This record gives sequence, C-alpha cells and structure tokens, in this order.
Amino acid sequence: MAEDLQQRLEQCQKENDEMKKTIATLEKNVRYSFLIYSDLLPTANIDQGEAHITMTEDFDQINLKSDYSQDYTVHHPILNTLTSDEQNPLLTASVQIPKEGTGNDSTEYGSERREFGDFGLYNAKVNIELKINHDGEVNRASYMPQNSSFIATNSPSAVVLIYNYTKLATQNIDCRPELRLCGHTKEGYALSWNPNINRHILSASNDQTICLWNTEKLAIEEKFDFAWHLFHKTLFGSVGDDRKLTIWNIRSSHYTKSSHVADAHSAEVNCLSFNLFSEYIRATGSADKTVALWDLRNLMLKLHIFESHKNEIFQVQSSHHNETILASSGTGRRLRVWDLSKIGEEQTNDNAEDGPSELLFIHDWHRGKISDFSRNPTEPWITSSVPEDNIVQGWQMAENIYTEDGNEANSVDLE
Repeated sequence: MAEDLQQRLEQCQKENDEMKKTIATLEKNVRYSFLIYSDLLPTANIDQGEAHITMTEDFDQINLKSDYSQDYTVHHPILNTLTSDEQNPLLTASVQIPKEGTGNDSTEYGSERREFGDFGLYNAKVNIELKINHDGEVNRASYMPQNSSFIATNSPSAVVLIYNYTKLATQNIDCRPELRLCGHTKEGYALSWNPNINRHILSASNDQTICLWNTEKLAIEEKFDFAWHLFHKTLFGSVGDDRKLTIWNIRSSHYTKSSHVADAHSAEVNCLSFNLFSEYIRATGSADKTVALWDLRNLMLKLHIFESHKNEIFQVQSSHHNETILASSGTGRRLRVWDLSKIGEEQTNDNAEDGPSELLFIHDWHRGKISDFSRNPTEPWITSSVPEDNIVQGWQMAENIYTEDGNEANSVDLE
C-alpha cells in the first residue's frame, strides 16, 4: 500500500511539473488570452455538456481615455452548449480584445528570464449580451456572413432553426426562431452559409442527405461536413464516413451526381476548409490523425500530409489573413497551427523531435478534448477555442513566433 501511495505521489508530481512547463512556455509564446468560464454558460450538467464557439465579423472600435489609456476592439462571439435540458441557451457575448501594439512586446529579450517574450494575459471583460432559448441541444451554430444578426442552428429534432437575434428581447423567452427549415429526417451537426450568395445555407444530417436552402424562397434542392467554395459561388465540398472528398455544383440538374470525387483518407473524413486566398487549395482532416492538403485541379494526389496529431481530427480552418496558415484540432487537448510556407525546410535534430518543419505552434492550455475553435475574421492571429470543460479561451500567439526575424528557439518550445 505504501508503494502504491508513493507511485501516486510521483505521478502527481510528474503531472504538476509538466503543467508548470506548459504554463512557462505559454507565458512566452502567447501574446495575451482571455477566458470565459463555465459559470457564464448556464448548464444543468456541465459534465455532460459540450461547448462550441464562433467568432463573428461584428466588432466595434473602442478607444478608452483614462489614466491607463487602452485601445481595444469589442468582438461578438456566439456561444452554445450541449446539455440534458429541454431548452438550451444560445448565447451572444461581447469581449474586449487589445489592438495591435498594446500590451507586452513579445519580441523583447528578457534579461532575467534569459529568453524572448513575456506573458500577456489581458484582463478581458466578457459579457453575455443575450440568451436565446433553444429547443433541445444546440448541435451547431453558424452566423450568416452577410448579416451576423442571422444565426442558424442544428437541433436534435432534425429541424434547422434560423434566428434574427436583433428582434429578440434580452430576457429569457420561449424558443422563437424566425424560420424553421424542415427537410431532414434526423438530427444534424453541420451548417455552412454561402459567403457569396445572400441567405443560402447548407445543412447536413444523420439521414445522409445535404439540403441546400434559400431562406428567402425556402426552396429545397437536393454526408458529414462541408463548406462553400469561396471563389465559385455554385461550388461546395463535402466529406464524410465514406472517406471521400466530394465537390458539388448546384448548377447541375443532377443533384445526386458530384463533379469531382477523391479518395481522401484511410479513415472517416471529418472536416474540410477552403483556402481564402487560392481558388484551388483546400484542406481535410480525418480520423486517420492527419490533415491533407489538396489542389482542385488534380484530386488524384495530395499536395501534402500534415502529421503531428495523436488523435482523430475534427476541426480544420484556413486563416482569414494569411494564405499559408492553417489550424487543426481534434479529440486531443492540443490545437496545432501550421505554416505551409515552411514545408520541406531543413531542421536540426532537436527541432525535428518537436514536429515537422511546417508545425508553427501548439496551443496546449486546455485540460480536455477541444470541442471547437474559431479564427477571428477581423483580427489576425486571434483564436478562440473551447474544450469539454466549457472554459472558452481566446488567445494570440507571440509575434516573434510567426515573423521572419523571430527567435529560432521558439520553433522548439511549441508545447
């Protein structure tokens, strides 16, 4: 019994040392962060809940004039949780994010620490502005890019709900969506608004169908995740349990026939993302623990395979501000940021042990599986991520990590 106790103490000490190492690295490599704690997310059973977050393009420029003058912007993320309640809240919030040039300078060398960077934990003020009651769990929420007042949600009832939150009161009321889209026979977990055509949205369901909706005309045109092409308004891609990447054209009169199909991965394909700067490039994430890079002009071969994840991948997102930046996460607690421009660069043996040359950064501050993350569409390098414990983190990596003149040591201290 004494030996068992000693082993447990040694294990606790080991975990404590690893946590201290992680925090020390984050203090150096994260410019600032904010947390949205679970007490801001009202749930009946937080252990059974799972949170999601979406950063919108809706933000306000603020300039505070006081003894401690601080420039910042106010952003409005959408939050939701999965709980066992009959009604679950869909939340709209506001959070203060400091503008570029404020806070600590991560490029300065600290003589006492003998390393670059300093911890920039920003005391961000987070307010829940509106609680929108929802029938059952919120499987997924997505705002319309042309008007972020419109929010679409998936629910267990197989009905897609469309809200206009500007028409809702601030107090709790019954579930009152502006539209109820009835076309699926089972619940779904995927939504995607067309960024080029106003009010067009895709929804996918466990009934193995994709529905295309025109919410102005409510006309239905006939896997697991999908996304609209960002340059060609009639194209979208889908991925699913069939392990394929499929490209569809809504101009085709044959809705059951795709325009391109690729055998994408060796296991289920869970997510995809189109590059915002190139009409040909897209990425997919899979249960085979890899992220694949594709060129639409030749889907016979992958451009590149990103390997570092130890678990199944469920989220992949391209950057809104940099053509070569990609982020991914999955059933593990780490979010990885990749730089395509560094593919094939020579590495030292020490750096190679931390991962491939294109692995730019690992965010390792979550204590559980990452449920979702969202890249800020208006502020470069700002990301919000949420794990199973419902503690939302907003963070920005230190500037010297992604700049050309950054300290080489940071390519080693990723975790």
